[in-house]
Amino acid sequence: MVNPLESLPEEMEELVDSFSSTPVAGDLNVGITQYSFWMCIAIVLLLALIFVFKKKQAENGLVPKGRFVNAVEFLVEYCRDDLCISLLGDTWREHFPFIASMFFFILINNIVGVIPGCKPGTGCIGTTAALALVSFVYFIYIGVKNKGALGYIKSLAPAGVSFPMNALVWVIELFSTFLRLVTLAVRLFCNLFAGHVVMGTFAILASLFVQPLLQGFSMAALGQAGASIFWLVILVVIYAVELLVAAIQAYVFTLLSAVYVQLAESNEH
Repeated sequence: MVNPLESLPEEMEELVDSFSSTPVAGDLNVGITQYSFWMCIAIVLLLALIFVFKKKQAENGLVPKGRFVNAVEFLVEYCRDDLCISLLGDTWREHFPFIASMFFFILINNIVGVIPGCKPGTGCIGTTAALALVSFVYFIYIGVKNKGALGYIKSLAPAGVSFPMNALVWVIELFSTFLRLVTLAVRLFCNLFAGHVVMGTFAILASLFVQPLLQGFSMAALGQAGASIFWLVILVVIYAVELLVAAIQAYVFTLLSAVYVQLAESNEH
C-alpha cells in the first residue's frame, strides 16, 4: 500500500506556491492580486461592521446592549486605554485615530486570512511594508513637528554624552530608527506566513491519510483514515492558535507604532 507521506513534498511545494502573489484581474504590473482582493474584502467588512455598530449604538443610547456592541466597544476602549492613554499620556487624543485605524485594519485582515479559502491582505510583504512605511512616516512627522527637523535629528544622540561617543551612538540610533521600518514589516509578514504554512501542512496531512479510503475500502485504508483524525485535531488546535496570533500580531504592530510615537514626542532620550 502506498505511503501517504510520499506525496507530501509535492503537496508542500504546491502549498508554498499558493502563497505567491497571483493576479485575479489584470497582471502583476497593473491588476489585482489575491492579496489585494482579500484586503478589499476585509476593508468592506470593516466598514460594514463600523456602520452596524454605530447604528446599534445609536438605537441603544448611552448604555451598550448586545454582545456585538459590547465586543466592539471593548476593543475600542482597549485600544484607547492600553495603546494610547497608557503610552501617550495627554496627547493620546491626537494619535487615537491613527492607532485605532492601524489596529483594526490589521486585525480584520488577519482574521479574514484565517478563514479557509481566503488570504490575509497582510500576508503579502508589500502590504506589511506599506503599513510599516505609514507608521515610520507618522512617527518621524510627529518627531519633527514637536522638535523641529534639526532638533529631532539631534535628539537621536543621548544627552550628556561627550564627543566622539555621542556621534557613534547617534549613528547607531539613526540605523536603529530606519531598522524599525524593516522589523515592523518582516515581523508581521513572517508570523502570518509561517502560521498559514503550518495550518496548510496539517490540512494536507489529514487529506493524504483519508484519500486511500476514498479510493477503495480496506482495513489498512481504514487505519490510515483513522490517523487523519489525529491530524485534524492538531489542525483545529493550530486554527485556534492562529486566531489568537491574528489578534496578537495586530496588537504588537500597533503597540510598537505607539511606542515609536511616544519616543518621538519625548524630550528625553
